[in-house]
Amino acid sequence: MTEPDDLVQGDRVELTVGAPAHGGHCVARLDGPHGRVVFVRHALPGERVTAEITELHKGYLRADAVAIHEPSPDRVAPPCPYARPGACGGCDLQHVAGDAQLRWKAAVVAEQLRRLAGLDLDVRVAELPAGGPLGWRSRVRYAIDAAGRPGLLQHRSHQVVPIDRCRIADPAVQELDLLGRRWPDADGLEVVASSGGDVTVLVRAAPGASPHDQAEETGRHVRLSGPPEVVEIAAGRRWRVPAEGFWQVHPAAADALSAAVVDLLRPAPGEVTWDLYGGAGLFAGAVGERTGGPVTVVESSPLAAAAARANVPSAGVVEVRVEVALRRRRLPGPVDLVVLDPPRAGAGRAVVEAIAAARPRAVAYVACDPAALARDVATFRAAGWELRELRAFDCFPMTHHVECVALLEPA
Repeated sequence: MTEPDDLVQGDRVELTVGAPAHGGHCVARLDGPHGRVVFVRHALPGERVTAEITELHKGYLRADAVAIHEPSPDRVAPPCPYARPGACGGCDLQHVAGDAQLRWKAAVVAEQLRRLAGLDLDVRVAELPAGGPLGWRSRVRYAIDAAGRPGLLQHRSHQVVPIDRCRIADPAVQELDLLGRRWPDADGLEVVASSGGDVTVLVRAAPGASPHDQAEETGRHVRLSGPPEVVEIAAGRRWRVPAEGFWQVHPAAADALSAAVVDLLRPAPGEVTWDLYGGAGLFAGAVGERTGGPVTVVESSPLAAAAARANVPSAGVVEVRVEVALRRRRLPGPVDLVVLDPPRAGAGRAVVEAIAAARPRAVAYVACDPAALARDVATFRAAGWELRELRAFDCFPMTHHVECVALLEPA
């Protein structure tokens, strides 16, 4: 083995692996508890492994476990042959047993809340009904390599790994004849298999390439097949969503998250609601149905804003960035309920402080990144709010991602 100070990319070191950390890896240290931090993928807590260095940074390293000397009892054989070092970077946890994946994600959420928000919570991650850990992903993006072959990307890389099929993709996606063909004029493919039974294939054309003869241009993509809008079923009704637009990728996620939002907020008749980062109107529709009061959706994407207007015609839709809408007072007030579903980076200090200043009765924060959620919860707490309840859902089996719904109320 190489001495720690002489390490270069590709060197191998022997490590005893510690706790899971945010991002799909475990934490280990070179030369004992005070050595340099190594973030190790394809490992499990407690294992003794040989790890190959993949990145060197000031103060820490990244590595892949390439040999397991003392395996954890939670280790299983990955069902996908591409879930290994140097191959597809999409599934971080295929080597982890199902119940241990839930404990892994719960530990990460709890650690982020403890470290960034000063809260000590007992977090449990709930499985979603229907499907199991494979065959659930309803939206899949394939990259195209220089030879025109479609595949998925390596971890933290633009290197394309050609595959025969993606095991976590919806069966309707796996059945398509896309991966065995060459796509010399394409930069990428996107496939949508909706819960309403629609299947749409979108092609992102390479610069200067001519669209496919039978394709139709739509937004950033060329539609190769299927409808431009797909039907999704959630919260007891049908929703129409642009094939390019955002929707939860697990077929049971929209139902679970909207039910959690409604249950936590306890909407009362006549209450005023803001749905921030509202997308196609899922939460606005679910909450507004209970209140019957005014609902305002704030959404900066023109595609999503148009979908929200069509799906929730009784709602007002403000097509602008959330921080702009709050700063310029584009929203009706006073407000009783706020639903907050920001992108992975979180809402940020300015948005959180503006919401707190509006003094709603309650906020339901839907988060796909536990670190961003914890940072925003800390900002809410500094403004005199408290995290009253947290629910976590395994919306992305086989990966490190986890979805949370947090209830925040004035202290």
